Amino acid sequence: MPPAPVTRERLVEVLEEIALLLEIQGENPFKVRAYRQGAEIVAGHDGDIVALAREQKLDGIKGLGEALRDKLHELASTGRLEFHEKLRAGYPDGFFDLFDLEGLGPKKIAALHKTLGIGSISDLKSACETHQVAELPGFGEKTQAKILLAIARRNQHAGEFRLDDATIAAEEILDFLRSHPDALRVSVAGSTRRAKETVHDLDFIVATSQPAALTGHFASAPFATEVIAHGDTKCSIRLANGLQCDLRAVSNDQFPFALMYFTGSKEHNVAIRSRALKQGWSLNEYGFTGDDVPTVRDEADLYRALGLDFVPPELRENRGEIEAADAGTLPRLLEWENLRGTFHNHSTASDGKASIDEMAEAARELGLQYLGISDHSKSSPQANGLDEDRLNAQITAIADWNREHGSPHFRLFAGSEVDILKDGSLDFDDSLLASLDFTVASVHNAFTLDEDAMTRRIIRAMENPHVTMLGHLTGRLLLRRDGYAVNHEKIIDCAAATRTVIELNCNPKRFDMDWRWWHRARDLGVLCSINPDAHSTQQLQFLKFGASIARKGWLRRQDVLNTRSLPDIEAWLRLPKDKR
Repeated sequence: MPPAPVTRERLVEVLEEIALLLEIQGENPFKVRAYRQGAEIVAGHDGDIVALAREQKLDGIKGLGEALRDKLHELASTGRLEFHEKLRAGYPDGFFDLFDLEGLGPKKIAALHKTLGIGSISDLKSACETHQVAELPGFGEKTQAKILLAIARRNQHAGEFRLDDATIAAEEILDFLRSHPDALRVSVAGSTRRAKETVHDLDFIVATSQPAALTGHFASAPFATEVIAHGDTKCSIRLANGLQCDLRAVSNDQFPFALMYFTGSKEHNVAIRSRALKQGWSLNEYGFTGDDVPTVRDEADLYRALGLDFVPPELRENRGEIEAADAGTLPRLLEWENLRGTFHNHSTASDGKASIDEMAEAARELGLQYLGISDHSKSSPQANGLDEDRLNAQITAIADWNREHGSPHFRLFAGSEVDILKDGSLDFDDSLLASLDFTVASVHNAFTLDEDAMTRRIIRAMENPHVTMLGHLTGRLLLRRDGYAVNHEKIIDCAAATRTVIELNCNPKRFDMDWRWWHRARDLGVLCSINPDAHSTQQLQFLKFGASIARKGWLRRQDVLNTRSLPDIEAWLRLPKDKR
């Protein structure tokens, strides 16, 4: 059986896995970094990187050395990479699941594998339960307990996937479905279309006059590792990562009804069906039934028939959107294209993977007008945080960069992601903070404080006149680590009172502050800054997810700081905090 066609995602996956395996084996860190950087370049390349690799046309791509180009050619043209297979041969498949556990890095995993033969999460759980892990040098009882907690959390979230992973898969599948000549209209539905931060499965709706042809096409897709069910109008498959994908093939007339129904949410649909009943119609996924049913060509017609303005998919959670659609007061939501720049980005000065020059160039290519550099502060040694001397040097370097490369259309801003210490004080004194263009204040340690203590800690930091914005409010890592306890209401009230911006950290592992709180923050006049927390050039693309989550939180263009033009941002940053 020939290997499945190689995708961009497969190239990235193999390079990242090679980097992990080399790190475990104690390989030269520069070699490890070369593979990680290669994965980022492949993921972010605008062209058809798979075709270029297959045809050995990667020479002009900066950052891909000859050895890496050869390996990408081998993988793209044969579906296999001998170097990767040899590295992987000594490890069972379940070994790589260990890297999903919070708190376990390559060094600890290597020690567990070498000393205890740990090759899977089940092996690790057994070793913890028999106290073997606690006895290893560098582990102990506390680490063992944390590992068991991480395993329990992973089991709790089994079958859930982050929005970015779901979206990448959905885009590939949509292209595949659209390629069929009998596909008239195609859309993703479900929680992915509603921009939920995590999803359980992917739903697709296709309008066609040949439903059996479309379900057959779906069942035979190269990305389908398992066909769960296959009929003339429905088909369910599973991807290699375990994500279930469901296709429903309907007629063109049924398409808007099926799309709305399978987009959900369940609560939104119940309210919509109830409204239809009051007008004498029954509504299901196939259409209206009753007397004098209206003609519906798309979702907008469907809502209009019920006396409602069109409700954007992101808002369909039965959290006031139907009442607003009835009253004509739905907001004009933010669009991704409205974003003009962003703050909270890292460089190689701390734990980023790209230089200031590279980050700036990537931001320009993305069409941004400004980029904030905010590397970690000294109380985050695990992230190579900057001390006072290094931060002052970076401020000077950014000023030099702006003189040499800046323009009326683009500039860098000098900032810091400064740690909020346990008592709420900050990692740098006010005189240094005052020399920055902006400051992102974030919690990076002492997560176990109770809610009152953590809230007081954060509020004290927000009251500092030099703190521009609060970073990742709860510190959560989706599917891996719950956020620390904090009182959102008090934090939002403090932000309104102190004119502190709250970040929407749009790294897909965070999406923090949670979308459920943004409507309240907006109504109190709290500004949002959509920040990617980018540690590489490719991660600037997270801004697109940020726009979707902001829409889900009912945010408009005027509610988001970084929709402002460069001259407006420069003027805003010059104002004292209490005048902003």
